[in-house]
Amino acid sequence: MTSPELETDSASGDAGEVDGSSIALRPIVTPVLPEGRELELEGRGTLSIRHLNAGGPDREQRPAVMLLHGWTATADLNWFKAYSPLSQHHEVVAWDHRGHGTGLRTKATFTLEDCADDAIAIADALGIERIIAVGYSMGGPIAQLMWRRHPDRIAGLVLCATAPMFVERRDERLSFIGLSGLAALARLTPAQARNWITDQVYLQRKAETWEPWAIEQASTHDWRMILEAGRALGNFSSMEWLSEIEQPTSVVITVRDQVVPIDRQVKLIEQIRHAEIFRLNAEHDAAVSCDRFVPTLLRAVDAVVS
Repeated sequence: MTSPELETDSASGDAGEVDGSSIALRPIVTPVLPEGRELELEGRGTLSIRHLNAGGPDREQRPAVMLLHGWTATADLNWFKAYSPLSQHHEVVAWDHRGHGTGLRTKATFTLEDCADDAIAIADALGIERIIAVGYSMGGPIAQLMWRRHPDRIAGLVLCATAPMFVERRDERLSFIGLSGLAALARLTPAQARNWITDQVYLQRKAETWEPWAIEQASTHDWRMILEAGRALGNFSSMEWLSEIEQPTSVVITVRDQVVPIDRQVKLIEQIRHAEIFRLNAEHDAAVSCDRFVPTLLRAVDAVVS
């Protein structure tokens, strides 16, 4: 995704290179971010979370908003503009999914189902009973699976720039088959080879359009798990059970999206017929590039709450 102009509180770092490539990095400028903390999940490991407005007077009555980021992003990259506005009225929790950023690391193959169960484990550790699952892109399938696997915990869904499936055409299937091969290679080859895969698949393509902070965030991924996440995303489909969702649902459609085409996003509305629709004249990176995204997100969450 293309990085936005960042509201900054500090600037540091020197010009350098990414794993010996010829890409020079500009000084790293970090946006203002809420304080994070470590959370231990029994049987899963430790991860970093951002937990905002956790002590509100109506915490017992209002569900918490859990923010689920997209593939190859991090929670901060996806949601940094939304943290403060959302936390004015809601308890908010965000973290990096498995293999992404500071997310859990495991030798097990990445699955979206595990990510959905991680979210419930986080809610349990924080004493959160009811959840509004807000999923962006890959976070959409994770939110859907949270409902599928733990329906009693889900008060509502907000699905942004996402779909009930991500692969339809033959060329897309071939691309995801390629990801499967790269994931297997990353698992079997030494670190030097995995670093080469990282450069070739992702960082070199993005360095010219991403701000250095975004590159720095992406460079912390476990790329074996990232590639496995791409394979899982390519295999995902909720079409057989999506219409069973009864909880309040908002769907934020990015109408100029070239990553998740609008016809696939619309399938969410066709299947979840009670869903409220919010349209954004934006591309797939609306969360960071579109000034109207955060106000639209607030209205989508409020529609679920009310």
